[in-house]
Amino acid sequence: MGRFLLVVVLPLLLILLAFANSRASAFPRAKKLQMRDKVRKMFYHAYDNYMAYAFPHDELKPLTKNFTDSLSELGNLNLEYLPQNYNGSALSLIESLSSLLVLGNFTEFERGVMWLSENLTFDVDARVNLFECNIRVLGGLISAHILASENKNWFSNSSYNDRLLHLAQDLGQRFLPAFETPTGLPYAWINLKHGVMENETTETSTSGCGSLILEMGALSRLTGDSRFEGAALRALRKLWNMRSSLDLLGTTLNVLTGEWIEYSSGIGAGVDSFYEYLLKAHILFGSDEYWDMFHSAYLAVQKYFRHGPWYHEADMRSGKATYWQLTSLQAFWPGLQTLVGDVAAANLSHREFFYVWKKYGVLPERYLLEHATLHPTEKYYPLRPELAESTYYLYQATKDPWYLEVGESIVTSLNSHTKVDGGFASVRDVSTMQLEDHQHSFFLSETCKYLYLLYDDSFLAGRNFVFTTEGHPLPVRSLWHERLPEAYITSNGTSFKTNRRSPLSSQVCPETIRGAKVESACHVPDLRVNHRCTSDAECGIDSSSCRKRTCSIAGYCGLWRFIH
Repeated sequence: MGRFLLVVVLPLLLILLAFANSRASAFPRAKKLQMRDKVRKMFYHAYDNYMAYAFPHDELKPLTKNFTDSLSELGNLNLEYLPQNYNGSALSLIESLSSLLVLGNFTEFERGVMWLSENLTFDVDARVNLFECNIRVLGGLISAHILASENKNWFSNSSYNDRLLHLAQDLGQRFLPAFETPTGLPYAWINLKHGVMENETTETSTSGCGSLILEMGALSRLTGDSRFEGAALRALRKLWNMRSSLDLLGTTLNVLTGEWIEYSSGIGAGVDSFYEYLLKAHILFGSDEYWDMFHSAYLAVQKYFRHGPWYHEADMRSGKATYWQLTSLQAFWPGLQTLVGDVAAANLSHREFFYVWKKYGVLPERYLLEHATLHPTEKYYPLRPELAESTYYLYQATKDPWYLEVGESIVTSLNSHTKVDGGFASVRDVSTMQLEDHQHSFFLSETCKYLYLLYDDSFLAGRNFVFTTEGHPLPVRSLWHERLPEAYITSNGTSFKTNRRSPLSSQVCPETIRGAKVESACHVPDLRVNHRCTSDAECGIDSSSCRKRTCSIAGYCGLWRFIH
């Protein structure tokens, strides 16, 4: 019997390999190396101009070759309470450290680490956005510290002394007063020197409360100080307890009362990284509590926000659609779907985002789905990375060379429309390609990084990382997957689960609206994240077709019975 199976399967494998090789030949290795070098030049054009004209200030103004101390301005739409004597925190350098390692530049990485170790301080009278400072500064420092401490041979005199971790711990301690609220939900703003300001706004976003766990959790694991992870997890649990009966959350809320302010929500601005961090926290820390929250939230998104390959916004209380619009931040979603194994649905959504990119040359901040046109005011493109990020994940999952072609199109557009003598400029209006004098730090930490990894992922060889929402790599460590002591984080909420319930036990059959099947309610993940199986019962349901996946003779879940 074994020999018979070998005779049958081997020709099939040869056919599949021949098909894969023919697809791969559409984008030969020489061209991949050429594209890698183009992205490398992009990064250094942005980085070198920052170092020449803006460092040690926060971000570069590429049109005027000047600087902006923008850490106090991020999220501050009205530019209120700006500090008088704040001279920057070298934000773009912090954001660039892990990208320098991805590109293999150990010398510049060491130089940056040494400068920060000797010069950076957070004892400054500056009001900053907790979410932005967490993902950009704290995340950048923690990631760079881990990479530096694991590879001290990169340093010419082996002199790294954990200074970045000390800086991260100091910053984390300055965050803690923001969590001192009746609900445990943090204020959106914190003064690094004086704590929460008098008469501070009590409004924050779902992302602002629910996207802190990776960085603050990692900080606790590295320092042994449970306060950081405890504060972030309490806020996350409180936020999850505020969900509606449909497992949906709103966009903005009051941190003192725990009441929702904006009930309309989606997968874009104000909410996006909440979903991202539920899944990534499960991967990084191993707790099924995060998986259970993510699984319920993901199914709710697919059920109430999805319309074919597009995602609209809906009221968290009723699930009824509110705004039919694509936002550029939504483009992270196909990457998240790829991580959870919902690759078919990810591919469909990704193609729609790329369609809009091709239509305008870049991805506008908002695109009105009902009218297939630009939003009247939000026509800008600030060098966002989300489409490149999802392209990278989908290529890693499928090895389909079409995604390499998508990356090439993105690189060509960025060089054609946003590259200037002093760096890369944001686009103020995608209909005219009028530029804005701002090079955001995430262009260095994310956009260039994901495009580079698309063509050269050698940095990841033999290692497992979770990328934060700002593109900072955190290693997946088995030590961090150990069950925490009961006293580690006090909680009256959901406890850690010891027995994992199969997602197949959830009933997520498609509902009907006026007799039409709703595809968005179909997705059920496979039992195992690597999609291995021993029987059909361990396979989930495909969201794009609503068909049950089956277990192949090779032990993988897929739509094998529907392949023609």
